[in-house]
Amino acid sequence: MQDLLNELTSGDDTRAEEAIPALVELGAAAIPSLLDLTRAKDVDSRWWAVRALAAFPDVQPEDLIPLLRDSSPEVRSAAALALCNHPHESAISELIRLLSDEDSLTAGLAGNALALIGAPSVSSLLDVMENSTAGVKILALRALAEIRDHRAIPLMMKCMGDESALLRYWAQEGLTRLGLDMVYVKP
Repeated sequence: MQDLLNELTSGDDTRAEEAIPALVELGAAAIPSLLDLTRAKDVDSRWWAVRALAAFPDVQPEDLIPLLRDSSPEVRSAAALALCNHPHESAISELIRLLSDEDSLTAGLAGNALALIGAPSVSSLLDVMENSTAGVKILALRALAEIRDHRAIPLMMKCMGDESALLRYWAQEGLTRLGLDMVYVKP
């Protein structure tokens, strides 16, 4: 296993990618070593450890969630992407926090993960719409549109009159996905 970990952290992206399937073949026995690697000083090593963990079908979300607080935006985004592969409602609060991450890729991936978690994310996404910046609201509304939960209809209707073109777009998209894209005009 150490040879595979050395390949993963070799600094050569091709060699690192080639090591991942072999690590996955080792099964759950490789996960503790990868978790140790997520605490390395080197950002690149931490990133590759998260990338490898994401490939494991039996990685636990609890192993990925703390990585959303890494000091490196690259590692945070890799952890958010890993949670897209392993969505779990235990990650909702951390993913909601990441919607306001300074790194837009990380924030967007957090929104994707929340959408993949689905209905359990809805109440938190509705809450975050109350007092957030425009960027966070757009990501939250996009996730709500993808989830297609009827609890978001009043918010989407409210956003149809917003000055932000992106909020209006995602509100309309959400309503369309819910089958509510007709406009009714009182005669």
